[in-house]
Amino acid sequence: MNLRHALRLPDAPRLALVGSGGKTSALFQLARQFTPPVIVTSTTHLAVSQAEQADVWSIAASPQDVLETVQDLGERVLLFTGPRDDANRLIGVDQAVLAEIYALAERLACPLLIEADGSRRLPLKAPAIHEPAVPSFCDTVVVVAGLSALGKPLGAEWVHRVERYSELSDISAGEIITSSAAARVLLHPQGGLKNIPSGARRVVLLNQADTPELQSRARTLGETLLGGFDSVLVVSLHSSGEHAGSASRESESVGVHAVHERTAGVVLAAGGSQRFGEPKLLKPWRDEPIVRHVVRTALAAGLSPVVLVAGDRLTEFQEITSDLEITVVHNPDWQQGQSSSLKAGLSALPGGVGGAIFFLGDQPQTPASLVRSLVEAHSASLAPIVAPLIDGQRGNPVLFDRRTFPELMQLSGDVGGRPLFARYPIEWVPWYDSSVLLDVDTLDDYWRLQNLQP
Repeated sequence: MNLRHALRLPDAPRLALVGSGGKTSALFQLARQFTPPVIVTSTTHLAVSQAEQADVWSIAASPQDVLETVQDLGERVLLFTGPRDDANRLIGVDQAVLAEIYALAERLACPLLIEADGSRRLPLKAPAIHEPAVPSFCDTVVVVAGLSALGKPLGAEWVHRVERYSELSDISAGEIITSSAAARVLLHPQGGLKNIPSGARRVVLLNQADTPELQSRARTLGETLLGGFDSVLVVSLHSSGEHAGSASRESESVGVHAVHERTAGVVLAAGGSQRFGEPKLLKPWRDEPIVRHVVRTALAAGLSPVVLVAGDRLTEFQEITSDLEITVVHNPDWQQGQSSSLKAGLSALPGGVGGAIFFLGDQPQTPASLVRSLVEAHSASLAPIVAPLIDGQRGNPVLFDRRTFPELMQLSGDVGGRPLFARYPIEWVPWYDSSVLLDVDTLDDYWRLQNLQP
C-alpha cells in the first residue's frame, strides 16, 4: 500500500499538505505515485535542496511565467515556486500565480499538490494567524504531524511556535507532550482544522511511526482524531532528497503502517424466517433477543455508525434497540431478497466511512474480538474484502471496503456480497472458533445455539 492508495486519491486531486513533521517528503513521494505530468507548488517557503527533488523547477514571479513553462512540462513532476529571498530560501507563489497554476492543472487534468504552510522542519507546530494558506479549490487537505515529539518536553527543539502550541494544547512549556495534548491541537479549529475548505476531505498523516511503541500510540491517537477527520494514516516517511533526479525514487522510502477510518456495521435483519416458522431474531438467547446481541457486538467492536435493516418487524426492532445508539432503517422491498437489505443499509451510511461490516442477524455468537480483527486487517491493507476463515471455509461477518460499494448497490435477488468474491482479492483472517458458523435457520439450530458454552 503506497501513500496515494492510503489517501484514496483520484487521478487528478487538488491536495494541500499542512502541519509539520514531513510535509515536503510526503509531497514529493506522493507526486511520484501518479502518472505524470504532476504539478507541485508551495504557498510557503521551500529550501533550494527541497526544490531539487522535482524534475522541472520553475520560478514563477508572475502568471506569465507559468504559461511560458508549460512547454517544458512533458511527462514529469513540475515544481513552481516564487523567487529566492534574502536568506536564499524560495518564497511561496502569490495568489495570481497560484490561480494560473490551478488553471493549468485543470487544462491538463493532472494532479496539483500544494505545500500550504511552513514548520522549520520540526515534528509539531501551531499555525500562525496568517496560515495555513489552503486554496478554496482543494478537495483534500492532509495535516501532517511528527510522532517523534510525543513524550518530549514542549519546547523549541520539538515544536514550532511553542507559546501558541501551549495555548491550543492546554499544556505549559516544559511539560511532556502527550497523545492527548497532540490530539487537542490537531482537533482545534485554530489548530489542525484551521482553514480547511468546506467539503474538503480531511486527513491526518501521523509520520515518524518508526517504532512499535510509536505505532501503538498512533493507533490510540487515531481513534480520537476520527472525531474530526475522515482518515488517519500512520506512516514512516524518509527524505528522498538524496535521490533527487532518479525517476524511480519514492516507494522504498514510504512505510504505511495503518489507515484508520470509520468502519460501519450493517446488521441484516429483514428476512421473513420462513424455515423457522416465527420471528427468530426476536427469540431470546442469554436473556436478550438474538438480534440485539448482534447489534451490541457491532457497537462493542467500535463500529460507527451501526445500522439495523428491518423488514416487516420494524416496530419490534425499534423497541428492543431503543436504548442503543444505532439507526434502524426499513427495507420495504425485503421480500426481494438479501440484496435489497444490503442496499438499504448502504444507503443509510454517511459518505466518510472507509468500509462496512455486514452481519447476519441470526448469528449472535460472533465475538467483538473477531470484528476488531477484521477492522485491524483492513487498516493495514485497505483490502477490498476482508473475511474470517474458519475450518477452511468463509465465515461471517464480512468487511467490504468502500470501493466495492457501487457494485454492491448493483446486486439483485436473494444474494449478499458473494458475487464480489470472484471479482476482488480477499484478505482472510484465520479464526479458530467454529461455533461462529452456526446460523439459526431452524428450531434445531436454535436449540444448538442455546447449548453453546458462554
